[in-house]
Amino acid sequence: MDLTNSNTAKNLEAAFGGESMANRKYLFFAEVTRQLGMSELSKLFRETANQETEHAFAHFRLMHPELVVDDVASLTPEQKKAIASRCLELAIEGETYEYMTMYPEFAQQARTDRDGNAVVEFEAQEAESREHAQIFRKAASNFGFLTSIENYHANKYSEALQALDGIAAAPKVKSDNPATQKWICRQCSMIYDPAIGDVDSGIAPGTPFDAIPADWKCPICGAEKKMFVPYEEAIAA
Repeated sequence: MDLTNSNTAKNLEAAFGGESMANRKYLFFAEVTRQLGMSELSKLFRETANQETEHAFAHFRLMHPELVVDDVASLTPEQKKAIASRCLELAIEGETYEYMTMYPEFAQQARTDRDGNAVVEFEAQEAESREHAQIFRKAASNFGFLTSIENYHANKYSEALQALDGIAAAPKVKSDNPATQKWICRQCSMIYDPAIGDVDSGIAPGTPFDAIPADWKCPICGAEKKMFVPYEEAIAA
């Protein structure tokens, strides 16, 4: 099913959100009625919540067919890795939106409305979403799902093999433009790209490396800024 730029894609997303919200709402009702001693009603809410979960899963499978696993035994290690990597990518994307955009806007509106309790709640959730995004990024690193680092290592290995055969490595050059000059961590090979920045650490896209605060650390291994060196890229043929 091709959902590119279709209204059905938007409807599926709305339906997924609705079913997901119903699931959490009914679980809340189940807890309330359990505390009231109404066990049968609590059970009804919990069973209905489980049904809403299945509905949400069905919608999400249509939204993201690349995550559907019909026969896990038939998947190659590379395919399994691609699916897990996509899950982490979507998780990071969602958490980043929450702490960069959604909760800050909600908190600002609550301040305008002078609702102190809501401000505290939104700010707490903003901090938690930031933490979740960092955890997911760390997981991506631990499981080897960071493509730029993997590509860098793969290229280095390829150059080493070529050297054994007497083949010289392709010439490399570093950018003279701070806006495009990438930097690489000597400890873990994480590559800082000014165009992307490091939003989890508060570094906005478009920030040159020299403009990053001195106390900034590598988001992957925690190395200090001084551990980074200019990244040299192969000259295109």
